Amino acid sequence: METMQLNIKGMTCGGCVKSVTGVLHKIPGVASVEVSLEQNRATVVYNPAQANPAQFKAAVEDAGYDVV
Repeated sequence: METMQLNIKGMTCGGCVKSVTGVLHKIPGVASVEVSLEQNRATVVYNPAQANPAQFKAAVEDAGYDVV
């Protein structure tokens, strides 16, 4: 398992946190997701044989947020 942090721009409320958490959890190979509104950051623990950072970025951006 590997851990990656994504800096996310555009989250303004708890609903945003739920949205980002949900789209990241749907990616096969993701073991856990922790999203912080205060830090504008998502921490993803994943299996690199099944998931990769490009998928995380695409999922977050498709949900309407920016990965910086």
